[in-house]
Order: sequence, then C-alpha cells, then structure tokens
Amino acid sequence: MKVKDLVGPFQAKFEKDHNLLTYDQYLEWVSKNTAQATRGSAQFVVDMMDYYGKVPVQLPEGGCFRFKIFENKVIGHESIQTEIYKTLQSYAQIGVNHRLILLHGPNGSAKSTLIQALMGGMEDFSHTLEGAVHTFSWVFPIDRISRGSLGIQASGPKRSEGESYALLTEEDLASVIPCELRDSPLLLLPVEIRRKFLGDAIYGQLPLRLKMGGLSSRDQRIFDALLTNYHGNLADVLRHIRVERFYLSKRYRVGLVTVEPQLHVDAAYQQLTLNKAFSALPTSLQAINLFSVGGDLVDGNRGVVDYADLLKRPLDSFKYLLGACETATVNVGPVILSLDTIFIGSSNELQLDGFKEYPDFGSFKGRIELIRVPYLLRVQEERAIYQPILPQIAGSKTIVPHVDWAIAFWATLTRLKKPNRENFPTEVRYLIDRIRPTDKLKMMDTGELPEHWPTEERLQLKPHLTKLLLEYKSVPYYEGRSGASARELKTIMVDAAQNPDFKTFSVFAIVHELRAFVQRTSEYDFLRQDPVDGYHDAAGFIEVLLDEYTAIIDAEVRESLGLYERNQWADFTKKYIVHLSTLLKKEKIKNSLTGRMEDPDLSVIHEFESITQAPSSDEAKDQYRKNLISQIGAWVLDHKNEAVDYFRIFPEIRQRLEKHYFESQKVQLQKMHSALAAYGSDSTQNTTSDGATLAARTLKNMKEKFGYPEDGAKEVIAFLLKRRYS
Repeated sequence: MKVKDLVGPFQAKFEKDHNLLTYDQYLEWVSKNTAQATRGSAQFVVDMMDYYGKVPVQLPEGGCFRFKIFENKVIGHESIQTEIYKTLQSYAQIGVNHRLILLHGPNGSAKSTLIQALMGGMEDFSHTLEGAVHTFSWVFPIDRISRGSLGIQASGPKRSEGESYALLTEEDLASVIPCELRDSPLLLLPVEIRRKFLGDAIYGQLPLRLKMGGLSSRDQRIFDALLTNYHGNLADVLRHIRVERFYLSKRYRVGLVTVEPQLHVDAAYQQLTLNKAFSALPTSLQAINLFSVGGDLVDGNRGVVDYADLLKRPLDSFKYLLGACETATVNVGPVILSLDTIFIGSSNELQLDGFKEYPDFGSFKGRIELIRVPYLLRVQEERAIYQPILPQIAGSKTIVPHVDWAIAFWATLTRLKKPNRENFPTEVRYLIDRIRPTDKLKMMDTGELPEHWPTEERLQLKPHLTKLLLEYKSVPYYEGRSGASARELKTIMVDAAQNPDFKTFSVFAIVHELRAFVQRTSEYDFLRQDPVDGYHDAAGFIEVLLDEYTAIIDAEVRESLGLYERNQWADFTKKYIVHLSTLLKKEKIKNSLTGRMEDPDLSVIHEFESITQAPSSDEAKDQYRKNLISQIGAWVLDHKNEAVDYFRIFPEIRQRLEKHYFESQKVQLQKMHSALAAYGSDSTQNTTSDGATLAARTLKNMKEKFGYPEDGAKEVIAFLLKRRYS
C-alpha cells in the first residue's frame, strides 16, 4: 500500500467535514444548518448532552435525568447533572452566560469529575457533524495573485474577479492571520446585513454575542483597513476570509481550559509591530497597530474555562469575573475582549464558608450559580465507585465477595445525619426517634422502610419518607457535607489488599484498616464529631458493619449448606396469598394437576398464619387478612411494571418463616455447626463423616453460588462460627 492510498480517504473526509471553506461556501452551509451555526457555547453544551442521550430517573427529590456523557465517569449525582443542564438551558434562552457556575461540596465529592466529563463530551461532540463549529482566518496572497490592490507590487496573471483567496495553497499565500478568539464567521457581517441574511425570526433568537456583537479589536482593524482599501466593497473584503472548522481540545487548550489555583494572569496582550509573522502583510495594513492577545480566557473562548478550586485564589485575582459574567467582556490593556464562554469552577465548603464572610460577597453572589455536590448517600451508588477497580487494587490476591459493599456501607453511614423529630408531625415523632443509622441508610438506598418494624408502623411512617430523605437538602450543613471521602477509602482498600496478614482481599482486611483509620482523629474532622444516638460514630460503625456482614454471610452459608432454598419461602407466601385472595373474593381456584375448579385450600392458609403468628381471634384475623391484600395492592400501584416481591412488602413474614424453619431443624443445625467447626479449625480428616460431607458441600456451593475462593470461604465460615454459633 502506498501513501496516496492512505491519504486519499483522509482528504475526502477532510472536505466532507467542512474543515476549510470560502465565505460563500460557509454561508451556504449556514443556510442549511442555521440553528447549529448560530448557537452560543451554552446551547452547544445543551445540544451535546441531548445528542449523547439521557435516561429519566425518579429520585426522592423529584424527576431528573442521567446523562450518558457522565456514564463510566460519574456515579450517581443525577440531580446535579440535571441542574447543570437546566442552568445551561437558561443561559441559552436569555442569550448570555451571565453567571459563573460554581460546584461546591466536600473534598472528593466528584466536582472536578463532573466538569471533566462535561468537557470530554464537548470535545467528542465537536468531532461530529452535528457538533461542527467554525472560525476564520485572514489570508493574504502573494503579489502575483493580488496584483497590487493591497499595496503589493503587481506581477503575474490576474486572479478571477471575486474569487476567494481561502483555498490558496501555502505557496500562494504571503500571510495568514487567525482569529485568536475563534469567533464565529457570522460576526464578519455587519449587524444590518447579518439580520437580513438570517431573517428577523432567527435573528431575534440569537445569543447576544451574535445579535449585537462585533469582531475583536484586531480583526475589526483589519476589516476596516481592507474595507477602506476596497472603497466599501464588502465582497472583496470577504475574499480574504478562510472559514475553518475547529475541534475543541482540552489537551491543546482549544475552547477547553482548566485554570489551576496558582497565581497568574488569565489574559495578556502584546503589540505585533515587530512580529516577523506580520512582516509580509500588505503595505496598507502594516501601518496599523495590531495587538495579539493570549491566555486562558482567549484559549477558552467559545467553550469552557474551568477554575479548579476557584476560592483558593486571592479574591482580587478573579474580580474581573464580576464584569465578565455580567457583560461577557473583559478588559486586557487597551483591548476589550468579547467572550462567549461558560465560566465554571469548583470549591470545597470551607473555602466557600470563608468567601461568604468577605465584604464583597454580595456582589459576587448575584453572578454565581451555586450547585451543591455532596457525597453519595446510597450504598449501591457508592459501591459502583469501587467495584470496577477491585481487580486492579487486589493485584495477585483473590477477591472475596462483599469487599466493595463493606467499604461503601461504612462510608455512607459516616455521612448521615440524625433525623430531627421537630421537623415532623407529633404523631410520628416517636418513630423518627427510633430510626437507626442502618434504617435510614436502607431508606436512602432502596426507599424501603425498616423491615424489623411492625407493618402498621411502617405504613404510618411511609407518607413522610420523602420529607425524611430530603430533610437536610437545603440547609447549610446538609447531609453528605461531611463523612468519609472516596479518596481516603480507595487508600484504605489499597492498604487492605497489600496487608500480608491476610491471604485474601476480604472484608476482614478492610475492617482491619478501618480500625486503624478511625484513630486518625487529628487529620479528619468527621472523626472528631460527637456521636448522637448512633449517628456520626465512625468507630462504632465498624461493629455495625460486622453485624450486617454477619447476617449476609449467615444467609449465604445456610443456603450453601442446602438446608433450604430462599425461593421456597417466596413460593409458600405466594401460594398463601393466592388462596387467601380467592377466599376473600369467595371464588374458586383452578387445581394445577386436575384442572378442576376447587375451593381455596384452608390448610395452606391456616399453616401459614400459624407460622407467621397471625392474630387468633376471628375479628382480628379477618382484619389482618384484608390488610395484607390491601398492602399488596398499594405496593403494586407504587411499583408499576415490577414483579410483586412479597418479602419487600412483608419482610417480617420472611423472618418468621425462616425462624420457624430453623427451629424445626435442630438436628441438621447441629450437623451444620459441626461442619463449621471442622472448616473453622481446618480439620476435615474424616471425610466420610456427615459433618465433613456437609462441610464439603457447603464449600462447593459457596464457590459456585456466590463466587467465593476456597480460602475466602474458609475465612467466612470460621468467622461466622465464632461470631454467631460459638
């Protein structure tokens, strides 16, 4: 294969993507893609977020969207994604980015990750046809092309009248001057012509920069000089315009710039009188004082300028943002820059608290859009942060199930606040007082009420669930403002994986490192908080974690022993509900074997109610039965398109069924204990004994059903025996 075979398709794509156009070609493109050509930076980002798609999400705080540009980068924070989207929509609607978007929250809450994901989406979008953006350069041909009309000595053949210089090759060009701000080529049309070309309807919806704005200082000087030289012939001026498509790039600082908190100037200028790059300009332009501008604001125009840790900078160093956000202009020496830029920044809460005490905060407040980014409060979301990195952290060690759950469970517990009973009606305050951290965490995670509470109490609290979950959302010391950060937790995981005292990467290794971590009270504010009724107790949460973990592995070990299958309880409950519903309706039920219609089986109903300790009196039992059916109906209405899960509706029923079963299986449980003891001491020499056989089967099932490595299964069984069965 030859070079020409490789470059041919590349050149064709270059032309197809409208990378280089004359001004006439550009106007033709604009007429076919008007909305795309006339959008500002805010609308560009809104279009980008829509282009990659979004999924509706229903949260306690209301409906919002999960935007696909954040997938695999940001876990959770759908409400924040939606708030960013709506803010940009409002900027696009009024036509100017009149405020700086400031994401604020505790360290490690994904503020920077959200911004980087947004910028990454913009970069990718600019490479699509739907995301095409254009700017322009001034091009000046050599003397044999221009024939002296610009003050250059004429020689050679005359170029066709009106033909653009845009597509001349390098050898025919004397000078090229790019538009430093990468302004829209539409700004080359005077306002009255711009309006006529676009039409009143479109012109009225333009962003302010395109509606009333003009060229930058340098471009306007060049434009005026050429217009004078051509005696007002605008068409001749536009012959010198080469329209160029540009691609946003964070790496090359094209429309995407991150400003670190160190002190430096965000924009600067220099005179170009002695610049060799401009020595080839026509004589008529060499007398003009031209300035070159550069810096973060210039590089970020028509895109995003991200101020990382904005409030770490001295306040005087970004006071210019007051005017820049409000007027979309900034003074740089003798030059006024007109910008179409999304200003966004991040700050932790301590810096923001200090900023609020500053005398001029009131002036800034009206020009800043504050968007709060707390720590995650749902275990499943927090868990999703660590799950993908487990193999990398574990290295050569095998991973025991629930490592990611354990670190996420402990972390989210540290971030919760105790519900304030005074915020709720008198009749439910006694319930509010009884909500433990684990209860609240499960409500946050799944929306389910405490399963250890009686059904009546759960029903009483249910109408207040949304208020409970959003109780601290709008207060300064909101839920998720303090607690363990994912940054520290990843370090804890690495230390746990590297600890030579543990054969596997397990929950036990995590617990060991957590116990060491909670001693570092001088380093972390949340470790110094006084516990309040079980809340804010980082050290105590380790024992809570072990209790929850014990319940999880107990169920897994029991199921692995083969003494019962979880589905049997669900089947028994479903059978009871079917027969009960038929009884209450005074209908018959079809026998699955004979096909005949029969009366409901009262023995099934009575057995179930005896096991689950239903009321014994006829009146109370009748009310109990009706309540069960009505609760199922209410659940179905609240969980449309979901299969009925009786144990989510009646968790206490599952507990009573399991308790009854295990009490009736004492002989088998003794064998289970023997198996646990055998594996706990690693003494399974007598492989023909019932205990050893049961132990071997248990180990095999733990591997196949739950993914335990052999060493991990032995560790878990030994721990369970010691903690619950010794």
